[in-house]
Amino acid sequence: MSVRFTGRHIYVQFIDDQRGATIAATSTRSKLLAEKGPWKANVDSASKLGAIAAEVAKANGITKVVFDRSGALYHGKVKALADAARQAGLAF
Repeated sequence: MSVRFTGRHIYVQFIDDQRGATIAATSTRSKLLAEKGPWKANVDSASKLGAIAAEVAKANGITKVVFDRSGALYHGKVKALADAARQAGLAF
């Protein structure tokens, strides 16, 4: 599970390192999430996206992940996203 934060958006990808391929992905820019409210790169959106990302992963048969925070410190948005994904059923 690789996460990337920009000034405006949050991106989450589930990558199979053996094949070098992305299995599933979601972000605050996803058209499927547009109706679920305004999305920003903040703690509230990170928490919501973490739960949605876990559901996307489980729908693709992913239950256990390695968390790659792309060099970001583990606090604030990163922690909120990880905690929400754990609560939604992903094992880290």
